[in-house]
Amino acid sequence: MRGRRSLASAALATAIALTATGAAVAQEPITIGYSIARTGIYAAAAPSQENPYKLWQKQVNAAGGLELPDGEQRPVEFVSYDDQSNPANTVRIYEKLITQDEVDLLAAPWGTPMHLALAPVLQRFKMPMVGNTAASVQLRNVAPGYIWFPTSAIPDAMGAELAKMMQAEGVKSAALLANELPYSQEFRSFLIPALEEAGIEVMVDESYPPDIKDMTSMLVEVRDAAPDAVVAMTYPSDAFLFAGQAKELGIEASFVMSLIGPTIDAYRKANGSAVNGMVSSAHWSPEAEDWPRGQAFFDAYVEEFGEEPDALDSALAYMSLEILQQAVAEAGLEPEALRDEIASGTFDTINGEVRFEGVQNVVTPTGFVQIQDGKIELVWPESVATADFAPKQGW
Repeated sequence: MRGRRSLASAALATAIALTATGAAVAQEPITIGYSIARTGIYAAAAPSQENPYKLWQKQVNAAGGLELPDGEQRPVEFVSYDDQSNPANTVRIYEKLITQDEVDLLAAPWGTPMHLALAPVLQRFKMPMVGNTAASVQLRNVAPGYIWFPTSAIPDAMGAELAKMMQAEGVKSAALLANELPYSQEFRSFLIPALEEAGIEVMVDESYPPDIKDMTSMLVEVRDAAPDAVVAMTYPSDAFLFAGQAKELGIEASFVMSLIGPTIDAYRKANGSAVNGMVSSAHWSPEAEDWPRGQAFFDAYVEEFGEEPDALDSALAYMSLEILQQAVAEAGLEPEALRDEIASGTFDTINGEVRFEGVQNVVTPTGFVQIQDGKIELVWPESVATADFAPKQGW
């Protein structure tokens, strides 16, 4: 009798162990790999991308995990490395993620140079990735199929739209200051002819190195020229410098733009009311009527991180994972099936509907935002605007 009980107990224990093992297998994490510029020249911008990744992961796991086509849900784990703001490091890291870490999915690094360097790697290993913080007409030269770009902030479209906006606000003359990094210079190359076509005179046209420490001489030239508009094609680090020194020198213009940087929460906290009226590049707002899920993302981000999301990079980073999540739910983890789904699907995001033709999002409008009373408002185009443009009233 004792032997039969022992056998029965052993069988029960084995069954429980097998059940537990089965449950463990069912809950095996889905791994998502990426690199990020935690150090180097782009480090100031990286948190605005990585924080949305962390928020999305927390939300997905709290809801039971990433859903697969059969309804199974599995938790998400990230595998990430610092690329030190170096595209060559980005290439090596993603090769490692694919071949050594054997991650299931990929998320994007920060910045256009990283995406462009990475595109051939994705093509070679046939691993799909939804990009986010990248914008360049060069993206259209990337072979379609394994990388996509949700942003509408492509320099040729931006140049044309900004000229239209400036013309609509009565701007007759402009001063241009451009960081020598590729994105700023590309935007400048399209903006200048667009301004000329709009009848807006370019009175100052200066470029400066990425590590600039003093803009005084350029800004004195701008002040003496007294244009209606000042367009500074900044990255985050020099955006702070431009705002501080433009205030010190009393730059007077009714239209002032800083390309990248003002949408970061820390920028407004550091500069206060001085940057009210500053225009910047972004095409998302939590308050846009046509994008009802935007406010929920905004509120969750503020609760999680104690600051507002970047209206450009944070929105794009979260969008890229929304697209990936919806594609996985339809196609699963097999790379070719996932590639086909992303290439052909229509996705519901915090920035509205997204659909790709080739590598580019063809739905989201190119837009610009403005700081008004310390708040980011979408002011262009009128079809999605949350507020009217307000001329800058000093510093």
